[in-house]
Amino acid sequence: MKRVRRGVGLAGGRGVAKIDLKIRGMDCAEEVAALKKALQALRGVRELDFDLLNARLRVEYDEALAAPNTLIAAVARTGMAAEPFDQARAKQAPAAGHWAPWGRTALTALSGLATLAGLAVHATLHGFADALTEAHGFAEMPRAVSALYLGAVILGGWRIAPKAAAALRRLRPDMNLLMTIAVAGAIGIGQWFEAATVTFLFALSLTLESWSVGRARRAIGALIALSPLKARVLRLQDQREELVDVERVAVGSRVIVRPGEQFPLDGRVALGETTVNQAPITGESLPVEKKPGSSVFAGTINGDGAVEFVTTRPAGDTTLARIVRLVAEAQSRRAPSEQWVERFARVYTPSVMALAVVIAVLPPALRGGEWARWFYQALVLLVIACPCALVISTPVSIVAALASAAHHGVLVKGGLFVEEPSRMRALALDKTGTLTEGRPEVGEIVAFSGHTEGEVLEIAAAIEARSEHPLGRAIVRHARARGVTPPPAERYLAVRGKGAEAILRGHDFWIGSHRLLTERGQDTPEVRARIDALSGAGSSVVVVGENHHVCGLIGIRDRVRPNARQAVEALRRRGVERIVMLTGDNRATAEAVRRETGIDEARAELLPEDKVAAVEEMLRRHGHVGMVGDGVNDAPAMARSSLGVAMGAAGTDVALETADVALMSDDLSRLAWMMGHARRTLAVIRVNIAFSLGVKAVFVVLAFAGVAQLWSAIAADMGVSLLVIFNALRLLHSPKEERVCQSRQSSCPKSSCQGPLG
Repeated sequence: MKRVRRGVGLAGGRGVAKIDLKIRGMDCAEEVAALKKALQALRGVRELDFDLLNARLRVEYDEALAAPNTLIAAVARTGMAAEPFDQARAKQAPAAGHWAPWGRTALTALSGLATLAGLAVHATLHGFADALTEAHGFAEMPRAVSALYLGAVILGGWRIAPKAAAALRRLRPDMNLLMTIAVAGAIGIGQWFEAATVTFLFALSLTLESWSVGRARRAIGALIALSPLKARVLRLQDQREELVDVERVAVGSRVIVRPGEQFPLDGRVALGETTVNQAPITGESLPVEKKPGSSVFAGTINGDGAVEFVTTRPAGDTTLARIVRLVAEAQSRRAPSEQWVERFARVYTPSVMALAVVIAVLPPALRGGEWARWFYQALVLLVIACPCALVISTPVSIVAALASAAHHGVLVKGGLFVEEPSRMRALALDKTGTLTEGRPEVGEIVAFSGHTEGEVLEIAAAIEARSEHPLGRAIVRHARARGVTPPPAERYLAVRGKGAEAILRGHDFWIGSHRLLTERGQDTPEVRARIDALSGAGSSVVVVGENHHVCGLIGIRDRVRPNARQAVEALRRRGVERIVMLTGDNRATAEAVRRETGIDEARAELLPEDKVAAVEEMLRRHGHVGMVGDGVNDAPAMARSSLGVAMGAAGTDVALETADVALMSDDLSRLAWMMGHARRTLAVIRVNIAFSLGVKAVFVVLAFAGVAQLWSAIAADMGVSLLVIFNALRLLHSPKEERVCQSRQSSCPKSSCQGPLG
């Protein structure tokens, strides 16, 4: 058995041990509750720590009172299986466990196909009405039909029946047990179509729930994959380079990172200068200059300079590793809670069973005789108690809502997240790629010393023509857009981390940062004032000059999305009380974007854990908080929020996997539409549940009165099912509403736009 760590001793010489167990079958809160009840009843179990994402359970126990074999046996009694958790094997879980999700999906799909095939064959032989309403015994029903319905029940109930048996053994009725009893009752009175339909629908809901957990697990894997597995360590003894696994690199080691490579560990630059793309960690839209003494993070991308850095943290404690843990912890806190139907079933299931027994036994016992009549009434109760309409009322509404949302460019990752937007009272927004477009562009050109703006742009584009730097590419793009053809540059020389120099038409020119300007001694009060003004407006400033004077300045900024301000106003109309921007960029840029978009507050220079803390603070104040982002650095905050929303087209894989909702068109106006759509969906679900339960209550009374008929109960159950389906399908047709035209940033008729705002 694998023990993770041995704890400190206890009084009397007893010790504390910990073991990690892989739990097969732990997919939702119901299994977690069952495991808690089974394990906490054991002597010596001190603490349980559940990791739903990785199906892992850490148990802290007293070695003198419990043992691993005892723990594994207790898990087995719940209907699940446990084995020692192997971290190395867990990393390969997606490949090893490939059949698990697809096998469940295949069985569910086959169950649905078998149900439809049985109905089609029965309708062909006896008519559609007979296929839906007339009861047949197994021997009386056409063999082909009974075989198809039985196959549908077996395929759909393959994973339901074991959980129902486990619930019965631990005397904890749940929906699995209720569904199993309902299916058995339907089969007992010959309602094969009813039995097959209920089994398929419930199996479908379990499959969707399993997919939601699988997505979260893949998000963790995508985060881990960002960091290199090996580091190029410099051996100080002989100055040789050696590739070493990152887990084996000691703190204080010297590591070399070449241009274009990722930093494998956190550390501080010891030698060399470069620029680093820190967007995966901090969300900064522009590369950051690094020089000796600067901090670097694992997973960030080196620019055009080779550097040596000294590691400051082990592999398990890097900023990226902390992001992985934050996502896992936040997702675990937001693990699927007990659904309303589950809680209702704990009362509904035993109540229905007790009522059926009472109706079958009590009246004939008190009045004498008529056992067959009252047994028939008990069967009527079982049929009407079958939660087909209740089960359908929510999934069909959610499926219709999901389809409608997808049609409007909003991808909602499961029914758990359809209703949440209706409750949002506060919203946190990332800046880069969310409020802004995530692409640097030239915003302003300032000319000095008799030069024109066109000349400044021509000089800059000529020097940057061969540059791969994002700022250089932005300048070249702008020059092409304005039809500027730069002259060829001679003797091009890159100044590491500062800029570049070249000869144009026989004259020496240079381009670079304010630091290069200062080093050349060409800084003047006039130039400094304009640089400060551009920086205060949120621009990164590039200086263009020659040997004797400054030619001009180029301000480059990440442009705010055209409809951002209108989208913010629409959210306020929907009832969002507080809108906050969370960004890793500098404060001047953040404030400039805040003023332009009209949001309430901007929090700048934040690391991923700072964003999580900000979201947690908002949760304490407002209850339901959404987080919109697109980067890896946003993933922990998105996971911790009530609703994580990813900007789809620009979003990283991790943000998309971690988020609950993705805006596929990168259209911020979809946020307000989504809130209205969620409220409509919630209203439809409530009506469906109330109607289905109301009809069942009426037939319970009729069954007690002894006047209910089996055919009427079946007709009522099927009628309610059809009505809730038709009501749910109304969600496919969203009301026509106005939206914000991105091209004009104003309201316009829907005829001139692509979809409603809401």
